[in-house]
Amino acid sequence: MRLLVDTHLLLRAVGEPHKLSPAARRLLDDGGNELWFSVVSLWEVAAKAGLGRADLRVDARRLRRELLANGWQELPISGEHAVATGDLPPTHREQFDRMLVAQSTAEGLTLVTMDPVVARYPGRVRQV
Repeated sequence: MRLLVDTHLLLRAVGEPHKLSPAARRLLDDGGNELWFSVVSLWEVAAKAGLGRADLRVDARRLRRELLANGWQELPISGEHAVATGDLPPTHREQFDRMLVAQSTAEGLTLVTMDPVVARYPGRVRQV
């Protein structure tokens, strides 16, 4: 399965893997799954850390290097992804999350999230 991991779950997987749910751990540890992270997540981390968010003291460059070094695939943002956000229902107001949903839909990836609001989007979105 090709999995796009949302920002919150991505940070938990890298920084606090012991706090992953059993379902999340099974998906991320399954060698048959392709693990993807989005440039959107790097952008979100960099933007929120730059604003001084105490809960996001993560170096986005280091995060990217670690993910790539561990075999994760990087998903860039395309124009198609941007326009696809306009096709989404108004389920969530967080633009980073909306872009992740649009990307996963456009690319045929399953979006994996811990967020119950994001999980309400139609399509291949899985809450763990």
